Amino acid sequence: MLELGVQTKNVVNDEHPEEGFALLKRAGFSCADFSLNGYLLNTDIYQASLNRFFDASVSELERFFAPHKQGAKAAGITIHQIHMPYPIYVPAGEKKVNAYLWNEVAPKSMAVCAFLECSYIVIHGFKLARFLGSEDREWEETEKFIDSIAPMAKEMGITICIENLYDGIGGHLLEGPCCDVAKAAERIDRINEKYRAEVLGFCFDTGHANLVGIDFERFITGLGERLKVLHIHDNDGISDLHQIPFTFAKTRENKSSTDWEGFIRGLRQIRFQGTLSFETAPVLSAFPEVMKQDALAFIARIGEYFAGEIS
Repeated sequence: MLELGVQTKNVVNDEHPEEGFALLKRAGFSCADFSLNGYLLNTDIYQASLNRFFDASVSELERFFAPHKQGAKAAGITIHQIHMPYPIYVPAGEKKVNAYLWNEVAPKSMAVCAFLECSYIVIHGFKLARFLGSEDREWEETEKFIDSIAPMAKEMGITICIENLYDGIGGHLLEGPCCDVAKAAERIDRINEKYRAEVLGFCFDTGHANLVGIDFERFITGLGERLKVLHIHDNDGISDLHQIPFTFAKTRENKSSTDWEGFIRGLRQIRFQGTLSFETAPVLSAFPEVMKQDALAFIARIGEYFAGEIS
């Protein structure tokens, strides 16, 4: 049976992290997606309003997150993946902001990942195609960033995972970085060969894929063993809602808006052995606090269904 994971956001807090991890375990999860991006919000980054959390030294950050590490271990939860704060580069942003993201936030995120004994860290590629004129030039800038942290990844035994994203122009959603599976596969192979280590992999995000009409089965099988982590969530095909799978239908006959059958087939074909990790934190704020464990248990039950179909 594949392991199940979910975000720590809206479950694990800094005051008593052990309670949140214990709740995840009771709900049926064995892994967690540690929401490091919650300590420096993307909305603040875009507004150049940095809270200076990452001003702390690596040793100070390790002391801060030590209770989380201990709480996870006590509950029997593996911190399976971490989401680096994003964006790590703001187009047309202030130079000092981008320098801070690149030189402070990124390497310290890697250090926190290593401290938490986590194998995967997810990053967002730079959304620069409109500014630079092409997706290839956009990737060149993302690759420069990857090169800045890849030596750390190799030394720490961490795999950096790029993620399929969407972009928006005039109210319309378009493919964003890393939506071309052939290019993603070639780039991952080339960079790993360059470093002679598995420093780069892929995070497939079901919600983002649904928004831009990606063929789930084709994309997943195109990635093959390069697929390391998942962000599983649902939406209506219009907004990035991060809801529970099977929540939305296209018609009154209840045909799902998301191709979960293609998702299952793709993972089955590549014999996926990773963690089925749900990126559904916003769901939890919609339920009364007393129903949090019930909501998490329902998400875990969907994970069990996926696991049974994939195996």
